[in-house]
Amino acid sequence: MAVPSYAGRLERTWYYVFRILCGLIFFFLIAPIVIMVPLSFNVQPYFTYTTEMLTLNPEGYSLRWYQDLFSSSSWMNSIKNSLIIGVASTILATTLGTLAALGLSRSEMPAKGLIMGALISPMIVPLIISAAGMFFFYSSVGLAGTYLGVILAHAALGTPFVVITVTATLVGFDNSLVRASASLGANPARTFFKIQMPLILPGVISGGLFAFITSFDEIVIVLFVAGVDQRTIPREMWSGIREQISPTILAVATILVAFSIALLTTVELLRRRSERLRGMSPG
Repeated sequence: MAVPSYAGRLERTWYYVFRILCGLIFFFLIAPIVIMVPLSFNVQPYFTYTTEMLTLNPEGYSLRWYQDLFSSSSWMNSIKNSLIIGVASTILATTLGTLAALGLSRSEMPAKGLIMGALISPMIVPLIISAAGMFFFYSSVGLAGTYLGVILAHAALGTPFVVITVTATLVGFDNSLVRASASLGANPARTFFKIQMPLILPGVISGGLFAFITSFDEIVIVLFVAGVDQRTIPREMWSGIREQISPTILAVATILVAFSIALLTTVELLRRRSERLRGMSPG
Protein backbone atom coordinates (compact mmCIF):
# COMPACT_ATOMS: atom_id res chain seq x y z
CA MET A 1 0.00 0.00 0.00
CA ALA A 2 1.42 3.38 -1.05
CA VAL A 3 1.79 6.25 1.39
CA PRO A 4 -1.37 8.45 1.36
CA SER A 5 -1.11 11.71 -0.56
CA TYR A 6 -2.29 13.71 2.44
CA ALA A 7 0.41 12.30 4.76
CA GLY A 8 2.79 14.79 6.35
CA ARG A 9 6.58 14.68 6.40
CA LEU A 10 6.72 12.82 9.72
CA GLU A 11 4.19 10.24 8.54
CA ARG A 12 6.09 9.71 5.30
CA THR A 13 9.36 9.29 7.19
CA TRP A 14 7.84 6.75 9.58
CA TYR A 15 6.25 4.94 6.61
CA TYR A 16 9.66 4.21 5.08
CA VAL A 17 11.52 3.72 8.39
CA PHE A 18 8.95 1.15 9.51
CA ARG A 19 9.36 -0.86 6.32
CA ILE A 20 13.14 -0.72 6.53
CA LEU A 21 12.99 -2.00 10.11
CA CYS A 22 10.65 -4.83 9.09
CA GLY A 23 13.02 -5.74 6.26
CA LEU A 24 16.01 -5.84 8.62
CA ILE A 25 14.14 -8.01 11.13
CA PHE A 26 13.06 -10.35 8.35
CA PHE A 27 16.64 -10.62 7.07
CA PHE A 28 17.88 -11.30 10.61
CA LEU A 29 15.42 -14.19 10.89
CA ILE A 30 16.19 -15.82 7.55
CA ALA A 31 19.95 -15.09 7.44
CA PRO A 32 20.93 -18.49 8.94
CA ILE A 33 18.85 -20.25 6.31
CA VAL A 34 20.24 -18.10 3.50
CA ILE A 35 23.78 -18.96 4.63
CA MET A 36 23.08 -22.66 5.17
CA VAL A 37 21.49 -23.55 1.84
CA PRO A 38 24.49 -22.76 -0.44
CA LEU A 39 26.81 -24.60 1.95
CA SER A 40 24.91 -27.82 1.29
CA PHE A 41 26.30 -27.70 -2.28
CA ASN A 42 29.91 -27.26 -1.15
CA VAL A 43 32.24 -29.71 -2.86
CA GLN A 44 34.54 -29.66 0.18
CA PRO A 45 33.63 -31.30 3.53
CA TYR A 46 33.61 -27.96 5.31
CA PHE A 47 31.00 -25.74 6.93
CA THR A 48 32.60 -22.61 5.47
CA TYR A 49 32.52 -20.90 2.10
CA THR A 50 35.51 -21.79 -0.08
CA THR A 51 37.19 -19.45 -2.53
CA GLU A 52 35.53 -21.28 -5.43
CA MET A 53 32.10 -20.77 -3.89
CA LEU A 54 32.66 -17.08 -3.23
CA THR A 55 33.83 -16.54 -6.83
CA LEU A 56 30.85 -18.60 -8.13
CA ASN A 57 33.23 -21.13 -9.71
CA PRO A 58 31.16 -24.21 -10.76
CA GLU A 59 33.98 -26.46 -9.53
CA GLY A 60 33.25 -25.35 -5.97
CA TYR A 61 29.72 -26.74 -6.04
CA SER A 62 28.57 -30.34 -5.98
CA LEU A 63 25.62 -32.60 -5.16
CA ARG A 64 27.82 -35.11 -3.33
CA TRP A 65 26.16 -34.53 0.05
CA TYR A 66 22.71 -35.11 -1.42
CA GLN A 67 24.03 -38.31 -2.98
CA ASP A 68 25.43 -39.36 0.40
CA LEU A 69 22.04 -38.66 1.96
CA PHE A 70 20.06 -40.85 -0.41
CA SER A 71 22.69 -43.61 -0.42
CA SER A 72 22.90 -43.84 3.39
CA SER A 73 20.79 -46.54 5.00
CA SER A 74 20.69 -44.73 8.36
CA TRP A 75 19.44 -41.48 6.82
CA MET A 76 16.85 -43.23 4.68
CA ASN A 77 15.64 -45.20 7.69
CA SER A 78 15.26 -41.96 9.67
CA ILE A 79 13.28 -40.43 6.80
CA LYS A 80 11.00 -43.46 6.76
CA ASN A 81 10.51 -43.27 10.53
CA SER A 82 9.75 -39.56 10.40
CA LEU A 83 7.11 -40.09 7.73
CA ILE A 84 5.49 -43.04 9.50
CA ILE A 85 5.41 -41.34 12.90
CA GLY A 86 4.45 -37.96 11.45
CA VAL A 87 1.53 -39.23 9.37
CA ALA A 88 0.19 -41.54 12.10
CA SER A 89 0.42 -38.92 14.84
CA THR A 90 -1.13 -36.29 12.55
CA ILE A 91 -4.14 -38.47 11.81
CA LEU A 92 -4.63 -39.16 15.52
CA ALA A 93 -4.10 -35.54 16.57
CA THR A 94 -6.40 -34.21 13.84
CA THR A 95 -9.19 -36.60 14.78
CA LEU A 96 -8.98 -35.92 18.51
CA GLY A 97 -8.43 -32.18 18.09
CA THR A 98 -11.39 -31.77 15.73
CA LEU A 99 -13.72 -33.65 18.05
CA ALA A 100 -12.51 -31.58 21.01
CA ALA A 101 -13.01 -28.31 19.12
CA LEU A 102 -16.54 -29.32 18.11
CA GLY A 103 -17.37 -30.07 21.73
CA LEU A 104 -15.89 -26.80 22.96
CA SER A 105 -17.89 -24.85 20.37
CA ARG A 106 -21.21 -25.96 21.89
CA SER A 107 -22.84 -23.38 24.13
CA GLU A 108 -23.93 -25.96 26.72
CA MET A 109 -20.38 -27.25 27.22
CA PRO A 110 -19.43 -26.78 30.92
CA ALA A 111 -15.99 -25.59 32.13
CA LYS A 112 -14.81 -24.57 28.67
CA GLY A 113 -11.88 -22.54 29.95
CA LEU A 114 -10.60 -25.34 32.16
CA ILE A 115 -10.88 -27.93 29.39
CA MET A 116 -9.24 -25.64 26.82
CA GLY A 117 -6.39 -24.96 29.23
CA ALA A 118 -5.84 -28.69 29.72
CA LEU A 119 -5.90 -29.34 25.97
CA ILE A 120 -3.34 -26.67 25.09
CA SER A 121 -1.12 -27.39 28.10
CA PRO A 122 1.44 -29.30 25.95
CA MET A 123 2.16 -25.96 24.24
CA ILE A 124 2.72 -24.20 27.58
CA VAL A 125 4.54 -26.79 29.71
CA PRO A 126 8.30 -26.91 29.00
CA LEU A 127 8.98 -29.74 26.60
CA ILE A 128 11.67 -31.30 28.77
CA ILE A 129 9.10 -31.74 31.57
CA SER A 130 6.58 -33.34 29.22
CA ALA A 131 9.28 -35.62 27.80
CA ALA A 132 10.42 -36.76 31.24
CA GLY A 133 6.84 -37.43 32.34
CA MET A 134 6.09 -39.40 29.18
CA PHE A 135 9.27 -41.42 29.61
CA PHE A 136 8.40 -42.56 33.13
CA PHE A 137 4.76 -43.25 32.22
CA TYR A 138 5.52 -45.09 28.98
CA SER A 139 8.26 -47.12 30.69
CA SER A 140 5.76 -48.33 33.28
CA VAL A 141 3.22 -49.42 30.64
CA GLY A 142 5.74 -50.87 28.15
CA LEU A 143 5.40 -48.20 25.43
CA ALA A 144 8.89 -46.75 25.72
CA GLY A 145 11.03 -47.60 22.72
CA THR A 146 8.04 -48.45 20.49
CA TYR A 147 6.49 -46.79 17.46
CA LEU A 148 3.16 -46.59 19.25
CA GLY A 149 4.71 -44.72 22.17
CA VAL A 150 6.36 -42.13 19.91
CA ILE A 151 3.17 -41.71 17.86
CA LEU A 152 1.06 -41.14 20.98
CA ALA A 153 3.60 -38.67 22.35
CA HIS A 154 3.71 -36.69 19.10
CA ALA A 155 -0.08 -36.76 18.87
CA ALA A 156 -0.25 -35.19 22.33
CA LEU A 157 2.01 -32.38 21.10
CA GLY A 158 0.08 -31.84 17.86
CA THR A 159 -3.48 -31.93 19.23
CA PRO A 160 -3.37 -28.37 20.68
CA PHE A 161 -2.60 -26.93 17.24
CA VAL A 162 -5.62 -28.70 15.77
CA VAL A 163 -7.87 -27.57 18.64
CA ILE A 164 -6.84 -23.93 18.22
CA THR A 165 -7.17 -23.78 14.42
CA VAL A 166 -10.49 -25.65 14.28
CA THR A 167 -11.89 -23.60 17.16
CA ALA A 168 -10.93 -20.41 15.31
CA THR A 169 -12.69 -21.74 12.20
CA LEU A 170 -15.84 -22.55 14.16
CA VAL A 171 -16.05 -18.96 15.46
CA GLY A 172 -17.51 -17.83 12.15
CA PHE A 173 -19.62 -20.95 11.63
CA ASP A 174 -23.36 -20.36 11.14
CA ASN A 175 -25.09 -22.73 13.56
CA SER A 176 -28.42 -22.09 11.87
CA LEU A 177 -27.23 -24.47 9.16
CA VAL A 178 -27.03 -27.27 11.73
CA ARG A 179 -30.52 -26.49 13.02
CA ALA A 180 -31.86 -26.37 9.47
CA SER A 181 -30.29 -29.76 8.73
CA ALA A 182 -31.82 -31.25 11.88
CA SER A 183 -35.24 -29.80 11.04
CA LEU A 184 -35.06 -31.53 7.65
CA GLY A 185 -34.53 -34.91 9.32
CA ALA A 186 -30.75 -35.35 9.08
CA ASN A 187 -29.06 -37.16 11.97
CA PRO A 188 -26.01 -35.62 13.71
CA ALA A 189 -23.52 -37.77 11.77
CA ARG A 190 -24.97 -36.79 8.40
CA THR A 191 -25.12 -33.14 9.47
CA PHE A 192 -21.46 -33.23 10.44
CA PHE A 193 -20.17 -34.81 7.23
CA LYS A 194 -22.47 -32.90 4.85
CA ILE A 195 -22.70 -29.48 6.52
CA GLN A 196 -20.02 -28.86 9.14
CA MET A 197 -17.06 -30.75 7.76
CA PRO A 198 -16.95 -29.10 4.30
CA LEU A 199 -17.00 -25.64 5.89
CA ILE A 200 -14.40 -26.28 8.59
CA LEU A 201 -12.20 -28.47 6.39
CA PRO A 202 -9.60 -25.72 5.72
CA GLY A 203 -9.14 -25.28 9.48
CA VAL A 204 -8.90 -29.03 10.00
CA ILE A 205 -6.26 -29.39 7.30
CA SER A 206 -4.34 -26.38 8.60
CA GLY A 207 -4.30 -27.85 12.10
CA GLY A 208 -3.22 -31.20 10.70
CA LEU A 209 -0.33 -29.58 8.83
CA PHE A 210 0.82 -27.81 11.98
CA ALA A 211 0.61 -31.10 13.87
CA PHE A 212 2.66 -32.81 11.15
CA ILE A 213 5.32 -30.08 11.21
CA THR A 214 5.50 -30.36 15.00
CA SER A 215 6.01 -34.12 14.80
CA PHE A 216 8.46 -33.94 11.91
CA ASP A 217 10.65 -31.38 13.71
CA GLU A 218 10.48 -32.79 17.27
CA ILE A 219 13.58 -34.22 18.95
CA VAL A 220 13.25 -33.89 22.74
CA ILE A 221 10.41 -36.39 23.01
CA VAL A 222 12.25 -38.74 20.65
CA LEU A 223 15.39 -38.62 22.81
CA PHE A 224 13.37 -39.70 25.85
CA VAL A 225 10.74 -42.06 24.42
CA ALA A 226 12.08 -43.52 21.18
CA GLY A 227 14.41 -46.48 20.84
CA VAL A 228 17.12 -47.28 18.33
CA ASP A 229 14.60 -48.40 15.71
CA GLN A 230 12.62 -45.14 15.94
CA ARG A 231 15.41 -42.71 15.03
CA THR A 232 13.81 -39.77 13.20
CA ILE A 233 15.46 -37.14 11.01
CA PRO A 234 16.03 -34.61 13.86
CA ARG A 235 17.45 -37.43 16.01
CA GLU A 236 19.79 -38.47 13.21
CA MET A 237 20.88 -34.85 12.69
CA TRP A 238 21.55 -34.43 16.40
CA SER A 239 23.63 -37.60 16.46
CA GLY A 240 25.51 -36.52 13.36
CA ILE A 241 26.46 -33.19 14.90
CA ARG A 242 27.73 -34.88 18.07
CA GLU A 243 29.49 -37.86 16.50
CA GLN A 244 30.55 -36.97 12.95
CA ILE A 245 30.34 -33.49 11.45
CA SER A 246 29.32 -33.86 7.82
CA PRO A 247 27.76 -31.42 5.33
CA THR A 248 25.16 -34.13 4.71
CA ILE A 249 23.36 -32.52 7.65
CA LEU A 250 23.19 -29.29 5.63
CA ALA A 251 21.64 -31.17 2.72
CA VAL A 252 19.00 -32.63 5.02
CA ALA A 253 18.34 -29.22 6.55
CA THR A 254 17.91 -27.67 3.09
CA ILE A 255 15.36 -30.30 2.12
CA LEU A 256 13.50 -29.75 5.41
CA VAL A 257 13.43 -26.00 4.80
CA ALA A 258 11.95 -26.49 1.33
CA PHE A 259 9.45 -28.97 2.76
CA SER A 260 8.44 -26.55 5.54
CA ILE A 261 8.00 -23.69 3.07
CA ALA A 262 5.71 -25.88 0.96
CA LEU A 263 3.61 -26.83 4.01
CA LEU A 264 3.35 -23.24 5.26
CA THR A 265 2.36 -22.08 1.78
CA THR A 266 -0.38 -24.70 1.80
CA VAL A 267 -1.56 -23.48 5.21
CA GLU A 268 -1.75 -19.89 3.96
CA LEU A 269 -3.70 -20.89 0.85
CA LEU A 270 -6.14 -22.86 3.00
CA ARG A 271 -6.53 -19.88 5.36
CA ARG A 272 -7.44 -17.60 2.47
CA ARG A 273 -9.86 -20.18 1.11
CA SER A 274 -11.50 -20.46 4.52
CA GLU A 275 -11.93 -16.68 4.69
CA ARG A 276 -13.52 -16.62 1.25
CA LEU A 277 -15.93 -19.41 2.19
CA ARG A 278 -16.97 -17.51 5.30
CA GLY A 279 -17.27 -14.21 3.41
CA MET A 280 -14.46 -12.54 5.38
CA SER A 281 -12.46 -11.52 2.31
CA PRO A 282 -13.37 -10.50 -1.26
CA GLY A 283 -13.08 -12.89 -4.17
